[in-house]
Amino acid sequence: MNRPPSPLTMLLSRHTRRRDLVALLGCAPVAWPLVVCGQESPTLIGFLSSGSSEAYQDFLAAFRRGLEVLGYAEARNLVIETRWADGRSTALPALAEELVGRQVKLIAATGISSALAAKAATPTTPLVFVSGDDPVRFGLVASFSRPGGKATGINLQTSALFSKRLDFVHALALTGRVAFLVNPSSPEAPPQLADMQAAAHASRRQVVVISARNDGELEAAFGGLGDQGITALIISNDPFFNSRRDRLVALALRHNVPTVYDRREYAAAGGLISYGVDYRAAYREMGIYAGRILKGSDPADLPVQQPTKFELVINSKTANALGLTIPPTLLARADEVIE
Repeated sequence: MNRPPSPLTMLLSRHTRRRDLVALLGCAPVAWPLVVCGQESPTLIGFLSSGSSEAYQDFLAAFRRGLEVLGYAEARNLVIETRWADGRSTALPALAEELVGRQVKLIAATGISSALAAKAATPTTPLVFVSGDDPVRFGLVASFSRPGGKATGINLQTSALFSKRLDFVHALALTGRVAFLVNPSSPEAPPQLADMQAAAHASRRQVVVISARNDGELEAAFGGLGDQGITALIISNDPFFNSRRDRLVALALRHNVPTVYDRREYAAAGGLISYGVDYRAAYREMGIYAGRILKGSDPADLPVQQPTKFELVINSKTANALGLTIPPTLLARADEVIE
């Protein structure tokens, strides 16, 4: 008489079938059923910004598009850990350390402050940056053509454009004093001040430096423009200001001061004039560089890129609100006129 198999025999039989099936499929039994056969874990990278998430979403999207050119996409084979300092540069070292602790394969950094924090946090993790200031002057790379270390990226030449922005003030027939707004707590402030002073000297314009490092100081800075006889304002490239874009535009309109900015997003938000590079294109290039490094390229051999095209955007509606007439010659030079 045949006896039915014992519970232990049935359990062992099921285990044997499962083991044989796993071996047939080529997966380790310990990975069942969490890992699909042949599927690799996604690549983890970091995105460190001294700005805010809200202000940089378009740029982050452009960075993703650049990565996709090299075959990297979220929800498929890529995870991007983002860290935002919201204009507080003192928070960057801890945020960079967090990314290093997550063992990211690469860090993408926006601005000199973020890039310096990332470089200080790890000497071995590749770094790709977008910077408005000279990366050689700050020690991020040895040279533009041969970075020579673990860092490379895109230099936006922001400081070199101050003379052009002063030209636009002159074109508007604003003959009084010009103010230059800087964040004194930012490492970018000293070189930008030097570049602006050189541009002012060359154009024989008097430029008054005003500073703000928080929202309260922003209000006070704009409130004092009238007492100083300021007829125009130029905003420096700074993560704190970039994260307060709408606030800056509103303050300029409230105090009736024509203002020149460094990027199109200000003009689109109601700012009078912007002149600078196409930031979306720059962040897409940063994504392409990140993808190339993940594919095996050495950052030391990837030259720091510089833009060749700059865009002038004029908001004619804001000009009307300020009581300004934009000269036809200046309108003809504009890449975009916002009605």
